[in-house]
Amino acid sequence: MAGTSLLALIDDIATLLDDVSVMTKVAAKKTAGVLGDDLALNAEQVSGVKANREIPVVWAVAKGSARNKLILVPAALLISAFLPWLITPLLMIGGAFLCYEGCEKLVHKFFHKKEEERKHQETLKAVADPAVDLVAFEEQKIKGAIRTDFILSAEIIVISLGAVQSATFGVQVAAICAIAVLMTIGVYGLVAGIVKLDDAGLYLAKTDPQASAAGARIALGKGILVLAPWLMKTLSVVGTAAMFLVGGGILVHGTPGSHDWVHHLQAMAGAMAFAVPLLVNLVGGVIAGAVVLAVTEGVGHLRGAR
Repeated sequence: MAGTSLLALIDDIATLLDDVSVMTKVAAKKTAGVLGDDLALNAEQVSGVKANREIPVVWAVAKGSARNKLILVPAALLISAFLPWLITPLLMIGGAFLCYEGCEKLVHKFFHKKEEERKHQETLKAVADPAVDLVAFEEQKIKGAIRTDFILSAEIIVISLGAVQSATFGVQVAAICAIAVLMTIGVYGLVAGIVKLDDAGLYLAKTDPQASAAGARIALGKGILVLAPWLMKTLSVVGTAAMFLVGGGILVHGTPGSHDWVHHLQAMAGAMAFAVPLLVNLVGGVIAGAVVLAVTEGVGHLRGAR
């Protein structure tokens, strides 16, 4: 009898772990779109810090991110337990914010180039100026990065919560906690690798010509130095596109009757049916972002005028 009970317990644990694994995969897939933007933004936040201080700064931001999630995860689980009807509105708000953020990035990219370049030059001068308090400069960077992480982490947690909404509460707790831990370790581990990529390339490029495989190591180092800036640009582009796709997807799926007309468009598209949902999410995301941006800019102008 005891042996049978033990086997039943093991089977229940295995089933629970399998459910948690499945739900974690679903949530990770849903939040993957935010990951590219999270990586690009955090890597940009650390830019401008002296090379020997990059890893300590990343570590400080990672600890701040962990504290953010210690606030966000319990809050999300309390909402799931006591106010489950609030999950869909929060998802819609998060989706609209992602689209708004994507549009704002495009506007700054194409209409405020001079301002962005001026800020970049000011950062470089601040780092090079011995009179500037670098401790205060780093603290400002860290605080800004942690504030940005709070917003992105909230988006990740809310999207994850929506993805595991149908599971039991125990599975929700385990899956959300797993996503929070995996995203924190994964994002800041990759950010640390990205910000040190140019240092690794420089180290390899300066290899002693007499060392073994010197030619290959020097060529690899030079290749990394060429690749690093393009990697940052690619991450930024992919992150922006992902914001529209993820945010637009949330808004489209949350719109009543959307499944019917998306299926209708797929039937009309024939062989290109697979691209219809992506295109609908992208276009919907851009339109939603433009509307939210226009409203916020209009409200800002009115408040400024008053």
